[in-house]
Amino acid sequence: MAVLFIPSAFAVHDTGAFELDGDATAATTDDWDRVCYQVAVNGGATAAAATAQCTATQGPGSANTGVAWANDGALNATIFTGGGSKDPSDISSWAWKTDTGGLPDKDNLIHSYAAEYSLAGTNSAGTCPNGTDLAPPVGNNSFDSTVNCRVLYFGSDRYDNSGDAQQGFWFFQNKVGTSTGGSFSGVHKNGDVLVISDFSNGGTTSTITVYKWDSACKKAASNTPAAGQCGDANLRLLSTSTNALCGGNLAQNDNACGIVNSSTITMPWSFLDKSGTTTNRALNGEFFEAGINLSTLGLAGECFSAVASETRSSTSTTATLKDFVLGGFEKCTPALTTQVKDGSSTNTNGTIQPGTAVHDTAKVTVTGAQSPADATGTVDFFLCGPNATQAPDCSSGGTQVGGDVTLTDTSNPANLSDGVSGGSSADVNGSGHELQNGYYCFRAVATLTNYDSPSAFTDGTNECFQVLKLNSTIVTSPQSPSGTDNTGPFNLKDTPTIYDHAVVTGATGGGFPEGTVSFYICTPSQLTGGVCASGAGTQVGSNVALTHVSGETIKSEATSSGYSITTSSALGTYCFRAVYNSTSTVYNGVDDANTTTECFTVQNASSATSAQTWLPNDQIFIKSDAGSIPGTLTVQLVKGACDPTALGATLVYTDDNAGSFTATSSGSGAEYDTSNTTHTVTTATGDDYYWRAVFTPTSSFATGITKCEKSTLTINNNP
Repeated sequence: MAVLFIPSAFAVHDTGAFELDGDATAATTDDWDRVCYQVAVNGGATAAAATAQCTATQGPGSANTGVAWANDGALNATIFTGGGSKDPSDISSWAWKTDTGGLPDKDNLIHSYAAEYSLAGTNSAGTCPNGTDLAPPVGNNSFDSTVNCRVLYFGSDRYDNSGDAQQGFWFFQNKVGTSTGGSFSGVHKNGDVLVISDFSNGGTTSTITVYKWDSACKKAASNTPAAGQCGDANLRLLSTSTNALCGGNLAQNDNACGIVNSSTITMPWSFLDKSGTTTNRALNGEFFEAGINLSTLGLAGECFSAVASETRSSTSTTATLKDFVLGGFEKCTPALTTQVKDGSSTNTNGTIQPGTAVHDTAKVTVTGAQSPADATGTVDFFLCGPNATQAPDCSSGGTQVGGDVTLTDTSNPANLSDGVSGGSSADVNGSGHELQNGYYCFRAVATLTNYDSPSAFTDGTNECFQVLKLNSTIVTSPQSPSGTDNTGPFNLKDTPTIYDHAVVTGATGGGFPEGTVSFYICTPSQLTGGVCASGAGTQVGSNVALTHVSGETIKSEATSSGYSITTSSALGTYCFRAVYNSTSTVYNGVDDANTTTECFTVQNASSATSAQTWLPNDQIFIKSDAGSIPGTLTVQLVKGACDPTALGATLVYTDDNAGSFTATSSGSGAEYDTSNTTHTVTTATGDDYYWRAVFTPTSSFATGITKCEKSTLTINNNP
């Protein structure tokens, strides 16, 4: 028994990784019972439930890179229908239906299963045959021990063994499924693998043929194509053998082999055949398993997302397809990562300013094969925020940024099999579309057409950023009503009205500052250190809306209501204060407190005037020729003429102290001085004034005398 067991355990490729021995129960290495257990646990079943379902106590002992185990459900739950359901036709031409009892029982599949392993490269014990190096040095065909050998195992069981059946297994790189209405979803990709084999009930598998999907093939090269030639439209023949029984006479370097149970076996899961064989037993020929060496077939770089087992009318490529079981292989694993970038594609998961455009970039990386096909499909981007203090949770919700973005390979477009593709969202926060300040996070959601879609991706590091408002500046200056800058000094009695003019300047690319300006005045008693400090002063009028400065791109201005300095009646330094109240999503507000450019002075409120005055007086001498002569003296001040009765003349003053007077003959005669203390001349008119003196003697023998003295006075009151 030991001699018989060893070759069966190490049959296909002699790897020792999986038992291709004609039953489904593990003896020493992995078998389908362990695969069933693994799939059940991965699907969420507890260990106890998985054991009950699969009668295994553990999953595979060797790490596989993909497994599938699927139940077709009720009898003939899914079958092919329609003339287009043939292997050379693309999946979009296939059709299916549910038809219990619509097929020969021998073609009715119940379960389908598959497993793939990537084994460490070695040329010992025939793990991978010499010469299967995936990229050997030129002129050197030695095996590279650093390259893994990829082997693929698969199988199925059927409802009845009443005759031979032919079976095919498709391994799809793209995601494939059934759609409502009897159609299939998904399409073929060059490199998809088709294995066709006899399903013998006699315990032998006479043929195994391996094809790959190749759209360059238009028809069969001949009636008997050789390996490497086109076996049919879209199908290139890779390998064929009429002696493909696992174990048997195969050499260690075999590409493929298969085997059926040659006697009744107990299945490690619930199984009931047409014969009603009890306790999950399968009659000979009701269980099939096979394996292929992907590395020796040149398929080591493929990555399979789905597997379908099918029964068919013959091993011909154009055979009518009958029953099928379709399942996800979960071999290729796409993962989604993202990164916020700015317009220069620099990572920007920090702080940015309004107007700095940013976008999200998504990268889908497929793992599980050396050369997996790039993920295809679309990615949608969502933006969450703003939050005031921390990054928002963007695991759901948010606002979609743009529409669906088609995944492409922009980093290496010449290589669509490096498993890397991506896309970028539309820009946000660009000029004219500035975001409010706060914290934001992106989320990316990929919808793939050739793989299962990965989970939506967001995190608090690479997907998040903070928008900070730009700082602005405000420059102000007091102005007179004419709009001229004027800081005084001003006289309080002049009651001037002063205005404050403010110019708010933004940043390059930020556009005009928007909002209002509040103006305040600090009187001398309200100043602190000679300036109007923040929060000080009395508001002058209401807030004034900013208007754009003509000819500028980042400047706005406002002018306060007028302020009369007599409101305070205090002398000294006054200072305005202007506060920019931002309503912009781009700019921070600013208070120009503690500046001296807004200050002006008010000087002494008293005033002095001067005007020179003239207090006219005259000195008169009256002399006689005959000694002392008594008489009467009359003295008058006349404006405009000597005679006060003359036209235009005005008597402005009469000296009341004159009267009795005696003329003398000695010296210059008798002297008389006027004593005017009441009448003054205060104008600078240049009028003529006359002093008029009249002496009338008492004696009739003496003669009187009249004397006029003209004076012209100019008064200049200029400083």
